[in-house]
Amino acid sequence: MAELLGEVDALGSVCDAARVAVVGEAIDRGEPGSGVRAMTAVQWVREFAPSTRAGGARAVVEVAAAFAKPVNEPVRVAVQSGRLPVRSAAVVVTEADRLRPVLAAGAEPHVLAGLVDMAVEHGPRGCRMVRPALLARYGRDGQLQVEQDVARRFVALSGPADDGSGISEYRLVLDTEGRAVLEAALGPLSAPRPVEGERDLRSCDQRRGEALVALVRRAVAAGQGVGPVAKAQLVVTVDWASLASGVRGAGVTVGGADAGTLIAPETVRRLACDASVLPVVLGSAGEVLDQGRAARLFTTAQTRRLWLRDGGCTFPGCSVPAQWADAHHLVHWADFGVTDVGNAALLCGRHHTVVHSRRLAGQVVAGLGEGGGGERVEWDLTLGSYDQLLARRAAQEPA
Repeated sequence: MAELLGEVDALGSVCDAARVAVVGEAIDRGEPGSGVRAMTAVQWVREFAPSTRAGGARAVVEVAAAFAKPVNEPVRVAVQSGRLPVRSAAVVVTEADRLRPVLAAGAEPHVLAGLVDMAVEHGPRGCRMVRPALLARYGRDGQLQVEQDVARRFVALSGPADDGSGISEYRLVLDTEGRAVLEAALGPLSAPRPVEGERDLRSCDQRRGEALVALVRRAVAAGQGVGPVAKAQLVVTVDWASLASGVRGAGVTVGGADAGTLIAPETVRRLACDASVLPVVLGSAGEVLDQGRAARLFTTAQTRRLWLRDGGCTFPGCSVPAQWADAHHLVHWADFGVTDVGNAALLCGRHHTVVHSRRLAGQVVAGLGEGGGGERVEWDLTLGSYDQLLARRAAQEPA
Protein backbone atom coordinates (compact mmCIF):
# COMPACT_ATOMS: atom_id res chain seq x y z
CA MET A 1 0.00 0.00 0.00
CA ALA A 2 2.87 2.38 0.69
CA GLU A 3 4.21 1.89 -2.84
CA LEU A 4 0.75 2.39 -4.31
CA LEU A 5 0.25 5.58 -2.30
CA GLY A 6 3.55 6.91 -3.64
CA GLU A 7 2.45 6.26 -7.22
CA VAL A 8 -0.90 7.98 -6.66
CA ASP A 9 0.85 10.96 -5.09
CA ALA A 10 3.23 11.23 -8.06
CA LEU A 11 0.25 11.08 -10.41
CA GLY A 12 -1.39 13.91 -8.48
CA SER A 13 1.72 16.06 -8.92
CA VAL A 14 1.66 15.43 -12.67
CA CYS A 15 -2.02 16.42 -12.77
CA ASP A 16 -1.26 19.63 -10.85
CA ALA A 17 1.47 20.48 -13.36
CA ALA A 18 -0.92 19.81 -16.26
CA ARG A 19 -3.55 22.04 -14.66
CA VAL A 20 -1.04 24.90 -14.46
CA ALA A 21 -0.03 24.39 -18.10
CA VAL A 22 -3.68 24.47 -19.27
CA VAL A 23 -4.43 27.60 -17.24
CA GLY A 24 -1.32 29.32 -18.61
CA GLU A 25 -2.40 28.57 -22.19
CA ALA A 26 -5.94 29.79 -21.43
CA ILE A 27 -4.60 33.06 -20.05
CA ASP A 28 -2.42 33.52 -23.16
CA ARG A 29 -5.48 33.03 -25.36
CA GLY A 30 -7.57 35.39 -23.25
CA GLU A 31 -10.30 32.81 -22.64
CA PRO A 32 -11.25 33.79 -19.05
CA GLY A 33 -12.27 37.31 -20.13
CA SER A 34 -13.95 36.38 -23.39
CA GLY A 35 -17.45 35.28 -24.21
CA VAL A 36 -20.80 36.38 -22.85
CA ARG A 37 -19.82 35.61 -19.28
CA ALA A 38 -16.47 37.28 -18.72
CA MET A 39 -14.60 36.06 -15.64
CA THR A 40 -11.32 36.64 -13.89
CA ALA A 41 -8.69 33.94 -14.28
CA VAL A 42 -9.35 32.68 -10.73
CA GLN A 43 -13.11 32.52 -11.33
CA TRP A 44 -12.50 30.69 -14.60
CA VAL A 45 -10.36 28.05 -12.87
CA ARG A 46 -12.97 27.52 -10.16
CA GLU A 47 -15.69 27.20 -12.77
CA PHE A 48 -13.99 24.55 -14.90
CA ALA A 49 -11.83 22.83 -12.24
CA PRO A 50 -14.38 22.20 -9.47
CA SER A 51 -11.81 20.57 -7.16
CA THR A 52 -10.15 24.00 -6.73
CA ARG A 53 -13.28 25.52 -5.23
CA ALA A 54 -12.12 24.19 -1.87
CA GLY A 55 -8.87 26.15 -2.31
CA GLY A 56 -5.86 26.39 -4.59
CA ALA A 57 -7.31 28.22 -7.61
CA ARG A 58 -5.42 31.43 -6.90
CA ALA A 59 -2.12 29.56 -6.50
CA VAL A 60 -2.65 27.86 -9.88
CA VAL A 61 -3.26 31.21 -11.59
CA GLU A 62 -0.29 32.90 -9.88
CA VAL A 63 2.07 30.08 -10.82
CA ALA A 64 0.78 29.97 -14.40
CA ALA A 65 1.31 33.72 -14.75
CA ALA A 66 4.78 33.49 -13.21
CA PHE A 67 5.82 30.79 -15.67
CA ALA A 68 5.37 33.30 -18.49
CA LYS A 69 8.48 35.09 -17.15
CA PRO A 70 11.81 33.61 -18.32
CA VAL A 71 13.41 34.12 -14.89
CA ASN A 72 11.07 31.48 -13.45
CA GLU A 73 12.03 28.75 -15.93
CA PRO A 74 13.75 26.58 -13.24
CA VAL A 75 10.54 26.64 -11.18
CA ARG A 76 8.45 25.67 -14.22
CA VAL A 77 10.74 22.73 -14.95
CA ALA A 78 10.51 21.56 -11.34
CA VAL A 79 6.70 21.70 -11.42
CA GLN A 80 6.32 20.01 -14.81
CA SER A 81 8.60 17.18 -13.71
CA GLY A 82 6.33 16.57 -10.74
CA ARG A 83 9.16 17.37 -8.32
CA LEU A 84 7.66 20.59 -6.92
CA PRO A 85 4.00 20.89 -5.86
CA VAL A 86 2.07 23.87 -7.21
CA ARG A 87 1.41 25.44 -3.81
CA SER A 88 5.10 25.25 -2.96
CA ALA A 89 5.95 26.73 -6.37
CA ALA A 90 3.75 29.74 -5.59
CA VAL A 91 5.80 30.39 -2.45
CA VAL A 92 9.07 29.96 -4.35
CA VAL A 93 8.01 32.55 -6.92
CA THR A 94 6.91 34.99 -4.21
CA GLU A 95 10.12 34.61 -2.20
CA ALA A 96 12.25 34.93 -5.35
CA ASP A 97 10.48 38.19 -6.23
CA ARG A 98 11.16 39.50 -2.71
CA LEU A 99 14.82 38.52 -2.81
CA ARG A 100 15.66 39.55 -6.36
CA PRO A 101 16.15 43.33 -5.68
CA VAL A 102 18.61 42.72 -2.81
CA LEU A 103 20.85 40.05 -4.35
CA ALA A 104 24.45 40.45 -5.43
CA ALA A 105 25.15 40.37 -9.16
CA GLY A 106 24.99 36.89 -10.64
CA ALA A 107 23.43 35.31 -7.54
CA GLU A 108 19.86 34.87 -8.79
CA PRO A 109 20.25 31.37 -10.38
CA HIS A 110 21.83 30.00 -7.19
CA VAL A 111 19.12 31.55 -5.00
CA LEU A 112 16.30 30.23 -7.16
CA ALA A 113 17.82 26.73 -7.11
CA GLY A 114 18.14 26.95 -3.32
CA LEU A 115 14.52 28.00 -2.92
CA VAL A 116 13.30 25.15 -5.12
CA ASP A 117 15.40 22.57 -3.24
CA MET A 118 14.19 23.85 0.14
CA ALA A 119 10.54 23.85 -0.99
CA VAL A 120 10.85 20.29 -2.30
CA GLU A 121 12.40 19.07 0.94
CA HIS A 122 10.53 21.12 3.55
CA GLY A 123 7.53 22.68 1.82
CA PRO A 124 6.44 26.34 1.82
CA ARG A 125 7.51 27.04 5.41
CA GLY A 126 11.05 25.82 4.77
CA CYS A 127 11.21 28.00 1.67
CA ARG A 128 10.33 31.08 3.72
CA MET A 129 12.75 30.21 6.53
CA VAL A 130 15.80 30.00 4.24
CA ARG A 131 15.77 33.73 3.44
CA PRO A 132 18.41 34.73 6.07
CA ALA A 133 20.82 32.04 4.87
CA LEU A 134 20.43 33.14 1.25
CA LEU A 135 20.98 36.80 2.15
CA ALA A 136 24.07 35.91 4.18
CA ARG A 137 25.61 34.13 1.22
CA TYR A 138 24.17 35.84 -1.87
CA GLY A 139 22.76 39.17 -0.68
CA ARG A 140 24.24 42.57 -1.33
CA ASP A 141 26.92 43.64 1.13
CA GLY A 142 25.31 44.34 4.48
CA GLN A 143 21.78 43.37 3.41
CA LEU A 144 21.24 40.80 6.17
CA GLN A 145 22.44 43.35 8.71
CA VAL A 146 20.04 45.96 7.31
CA GLU A 147 17.06 43.63 7.60
CA GLN A 148 17.93 42.58 11.14
CA ASP A 149 18.47 46.21 12.16
CA VAL A 150 15.05 47.12 10.74
CA ALA A 151 13.50 44.25 12.72
CA ARG A 152 14.75 45.86 15.96
CA ARG A 153 12.24 48.67 15.45
CA PHE A 154 9.39 46.22 15.95
CA VAL A 155 10.62 44.84 19.29
CA ALA A 156 7.82 45.41 21.77
CA LEU A 157 6.29 44.16 25.00
CA SER A 158 2.67 45.04 25.61
CA GLY A 159 1.22 45.98 28.97
CA PRO A 160 -0.67 43.26 30.87
CA ALA A 161 -4.19 42.47 29.66
CA ASP A 162 -6.13 41.36 32.75
CA ASP A 163 -9.63 39.95 32.37
CA GLY A 164 -10.29 40.02 36.12
CA SER A 165 -9.57 36.34 36.67
CA GLY A 166 -6.06 36.96 37.97
CA ILE A 167 -4.46 35.89 34.68
CA SER A 168 -2.52 38.53 32.74
CA GLU A 169 -1.59 38.20 29.08
CA TYR A 170 1.37 39.93 27.43
CA ARG A 171 2.33 40.16 23.78
CA LEU A 172 6.07 39.99 23.11
CA VAL A 173 7.67 40.74 19.73
CA LEU A 174 11.42 40.13 19.30
CA ASP A 175 13.95 40.46 16.52
CA THR A 176 16.48 37.74 15.62
CA GLU A 177 19.03 38.89 18.18
CA GLY A 178 16.49 39.22 20.98
CA ARG A 179 15.01 35.81 20.26
CA ALA A 180 18.43 34.15 20.26
CA VAL A 181 19.41 35.74 23.59
CA LEU A 182 16.07 34.95 25.24
CA GLU A 183 16.06 31.34 24.02
CA ALA A 184 19.63 30.82 25.25
CA ALA A 185 18.58 31.99 28.71
CA LEU A 186 15.23 30.18 28.80
CA GLY A 187 16.59 26.85 27.58
CA PRO A 188 18.13 25.50 30.81
CA LEU A 189 15.40 27.02 33.00
CA SER A 190 12.43 25.68 31.01
CA ALA A 191 13.60 22.07 30.70
CA PRO A 192 11.26 19.45 32.23
CA ARG A 193 12.10 18.77 35.87
CA PRO A 194 10.90 15.37 37.14
CA VAL A 195 10.14 15.12 40.86
CA GLU A 196 10.99 11.87 42.66
CA GLY A 197 10.89 9.93 39.41
CA GLU A 198 7.56 11.37 38.23
CA ARG A 199 7.64 13.24 34.95
CA ASP A 200 7.04 16.98 34.79
CA LEU A 201 3.36 17.45 33.93
CA ARG A 202 3.67 21.15 33.13
CA SER A 203 3.09 22.10 29.50
CA CYS A 204 5.94 23.57 27.46
CA ASP A 205 4.29 27.01 27.52
CA GLN A 206 3.89 26.88 31.29
CA ARG A 207 7.54 25.93 31.81
CA ARG A 208 8.66 28.76 29.55
CA GLY A 209 6.44 31.29 31.31
CA GLU A 210 7.74 30.28 34.72
CA ALA A 211 11.31 30.36 33.39
CA LEU A 212 10.85 33.94 32.22
CA VAL A 213 9.62 34.98 35.66
CA ALA A 214 12.63 33.21 37.19
CA LEU A 215 14.96 35.19 34.92
CA VAL A 216 13.41 38.47 36.01
CA ARG A 217 13.70 37.48 39.67
CA ARG A 218 17.38 36.67 39.18
CA ALA A 219 17.99 39.99 37.48
CA VAL A 220 16.27 41.94 40.24
CA ALA A 221 18.04 39.99 42.98
CA ALA A 222 21.44 40.42 41.32
CA GLY A 223 21.26 44.19 41.62
CA GLN A 224 24.37 45.37 39.79
CA GLY A 225 24.31 42.60 37.22
CA VAL A 226 23.46 38.99 36.52
CA GLY A 227 26.30 36.49 36.59
CA PRO A 228 25.74 34.24 33.56
CA VAL A 229 26.29 30.51 33.90
CA ALA A 230 27.72 28.46 31.04
CA LYS A 231 24.41 26.84 30.07
CA ALA A 232 22.66 30.21 29.89
CA GLN A 233 25.24 31.73 27.56
CA LEU A 234 24.58 32.42 23.90
CA VAL A 235 27.35 30.80 21.82
CA VAL A 236 27.83 32.17 18.31
CA THR A 237 30.22 30.78 15.70
CA VAL A 238 31.36 33.07 12.90
CA ASP A 239 34.05 32.74 10.24
CA TRP A 240 36.88 35.24 10.30
CA ALA A 241 36.09 36.71 6.88
CA SER A 242 32.54 37.58 7.94
CA LEU A 243 33.66 39.03 11.27
CA ALA A 244 36.39 41.12 9.69
CA SER A 245 34.27 42.53 6.85
CA GLY A 246 31.05 43.01 8.80
CA VAL A 247 28.99 42.97 5.57
CA ARG A 248 28.86 39.40 4.23
CA GLY A 249 28.13 36.05 5.85
CA ALA A 250 26.60 35.57 9.28
CA GLY A 251 27.18 34.11 12.74
CA VAL A 252 25.34 30.93 13.74
CA THR A 253 24.02 30.20 17.22
CA VAL A 254 24.89 26.78 18.63
CA GLY A 255 24.08 24.66 21.64
CA GLY A 256 20.61 25.91 22.57
CA ALA A 257 17.03 25.25 21.54
CA ASP A 258 17.33 28.08 18.99
CA ALA A 259 20.55 26.67 17.49
CA GLY A 260 21.09 27.51 13.83
CA THR A 261 19.73 31.06 13.98
CA LEU A 262 21.71 33.39 11.71
CA ILE A 263 22.94 36.65 13.23
CA ALA A 264 24.31 39.40 10.99
CA PRO A 265 28.09 39.97 11.40
CA GLU A 266 27.97 43.53 12.71
CA THR A 267 25.51 42.36 15.38
CA VAL A 268 27.98 39.63 16.36
CA ARG A 269 30.67 42.27 16.77
CA ARG A 270 28.42 44.23 19.12
CA LEU A 271 27.34 41.15 21.06
CA ALA A 272 31.00 40.29 21.67
CA CYS A 273 31.00 43.11 24.24
CA ASP A 274 28.45 41.15 26.30
CA ALA A 275 29.53 38.65 28.95
CA SER A 276 26.51 36.47 28.18
CA VAL A 277 27.68 35.90 24.59
CA LEU A 278 30.59 33.60 23.74
CA PRO A 279 31.91 34.26 20.20
CA VAL A 280 33.88 31.48 18.50
CA VAL A 281 35.86 32.64 15.44
CA LEU A 282 36.46 30.01 12.74
CA GLY A 283 39.01 29.81 9.93
CA SER A 284 38.26 28.97 6.30
CA ALA A 285 38.45 25.24 7.07
CA GLY A 286 36.21 25.52 10.13
CA GLU A 287 39.11 25.44 12.62
CA VAL A 288 38.78 27.49 15.81
CA LEU A 289 40.93 30.62 15.52
CA ASP A 290 39.73 32.34 18.67
CA GLN A 291 37.25 31.24 21.31
CA GLY A 292 35.66 33.89 23.51
CA ARG A 293 37.58 34.11 26.75
CA ALA A 294 37.45 36.00 30.01
CA ALA A 295 40.27 38.27 28.83
CA ARG A 296 37.97 39.88 26.28
CA LEU A 297 35.50 40.88 29.02
CA PHE A 298 35.88 43.83 31.34
CA THR A 299 36.33 42.76 34.94
CA THR A 300 34.08 43.93 37.75
CA ALA A 301 36.83 46.27 38.93
CA GLN A 302 37.27 47.75 35.45
CA THR A 303 33.53 48.23 35.08
CA ARG A 304 33.33 50.08 38.40
CA ARG A 305 36.19 52.33 37.29
CA LEU A 306 34.14 53.12 34.18
CA TRP A 307 31.16 53.95 36.40
CA LEU A 308 33.34 56.47 38.26
CA ARG A 309 34.92 57.90 35.12
CA ASP A 310 31.91 58.05 32.77
CA GLY A 311 29.02 58.36 35.22
CA GLY A 312 26.63 56.79 32.71
CA CYS A 313 26.14 56.33 28.99
CA THR A 314 28.78 58.41 27.19
CA PHE A 315 26.78 59.01 24.01
CA PRO A 316 26.13 62.77 23.64
CA GLY A 317 22.88 63.82 25.26
CA CYS A 318 22.12 60.45 26.92
CA SER A 319 21.31 60.37 30.64
CA VAL A 320 21.09 56.59 31.21
CA PRO A 321 22.86 55.77 34.52
CA ALA A 322 26.02 53.69 34.71
CA GLN A 323 24.40 50.56 36.13
CA TRP A 324 22.16 50.32 33.06
CA ALA A 325 25.02 50.66 30.57
CA ASP A 326 27.42 48.18 28.90
CA ALA A 327 31.20 48.40 28.71
CA HIS A 328 32.03 48.87 25.02
CA HIS A 329 35.43 48.35 23.36
CA LEU A 330 36.28 51.60 21.54
CA VAL A 331 38.49 49.54 19.22
CA HIS A 332 36.39 46.42 18.87
CA TRP A 333 37.47 43.08 20.27
CA ALA A 334 37.10 41.68 16.74
CA ASP A 335 39.63 44.28 15.54
CA PHE A 336 42.16 43.26 18.24
CA GLY A 337 41.17 46.03 20.62
CA VAL A 338 42.55 45.54 24.14
CA THR A 339 40.33 45.01 27.18
CA ASP A 340 41.52 48.05 29.06
CA VAL A 341 39.79 51.03 30.64
CA GLY A 342 41.61 53.28 28.17
CA ASN A 343 39.84 51.41 25.34
CA ALA A 344 36.41 51.39 26.95
CA ALA A 345 33.27 53.48 27.21
CA LEU A 346 29.90 52.99 28.85
CA LEU A 347 26.96 52.84 26.45
CA CYS A 348 23.28 52.12 27.04
CA GLY A 349 21.72 49.34 24.97
CA ARG A 350 20.19 51.70 22.42
CA HIS A 351 23.34 53.75 21.82
CA HIS A 352 25.51 50.63 21.84
CA THR A 353 23.52 49.52 18.79
CA VAL A 354 23.79 52.98 17.21
CA VAL A 355 27.58 53.08 17.63
CA HIS A 356 27.98 49.68 15.94
CA SER A 357 25.43 50.16 13.18
CA ARG A 358 26.69 53.65 12.23
CA ARG A 359 30.34 52.63 12.74
CA LEU A 360 31.12 55.50 15.11
CA ALA A 361 34.52 56.06 16.73
CA GLY A 362 35.18 57.21 20.27
CA GLN A 363 38.31 58.02 22.20
CA VAL A 364 39.29 58.71 25.78
CA VAL A 365 40.58 62.27 26.12
CA ALA A 366 41.71 64.49 28.97
CA GLY A 367 38.98 66.51 30.60
CA LEU A 368 36.36 66.44 33.31
CA GLY A 369 34.12 63.42 32.80
CA GLU A 370 30.52 62.97 33.91
CA GLY A 371 31.75 60.94 36.87
CA GLY A 372 34.08 63.72 37.95
CA GLY A 373 37.34 62.04 36.82
CA GLY A 374 40.18 63.53 34.82
CA GLU A 375 39.20 61.76 31.59
CA ARG A 376 36.14 61.60 29.39
CA VAL A 377 34.97 59.85 26.23
CA GLU A 378 34.64 61.92 23.07
CA TRP A 379 32.56 60.57 20.16
CA ASP A 380 32.96 61.35 16.48
CA LEU A 381 29.36 61.18 15.20
CA THR A 382 30.43 61.18 11.54
CA LEU A 383 28.97 58.15 9.81
CA GLY A 384 31.79 55.61 9.29
CA SER A 385 34.27 57.40 11.58
CA TYR A 386 35.26 54.04 13.11
CA ASP A 387 36.42 52.76 9.71
CA GLN A 388 38.50 55.91 9.32
CA LEU A 389 40.03 55.18 12.73
CA LEU A 390 40.95 51.65 11.66
CA ALA A 391 42.51 53.01 8.46
CA ARG A 392 44.66 55.44 10.47
CA ARG A 393 45.73 52.64 12.81
CA ALA A 394 46.66 50.40 9.86
CA ALA A 395 48.73 53.20 8.29
CA GLN A 396 50.70 53.61 11.54
CA GLU A 397 51.52 49.90 11.91
CA PRO A 398 54.98 48.80 10.67
CA ALA A 399 54.97 46.78 7.44
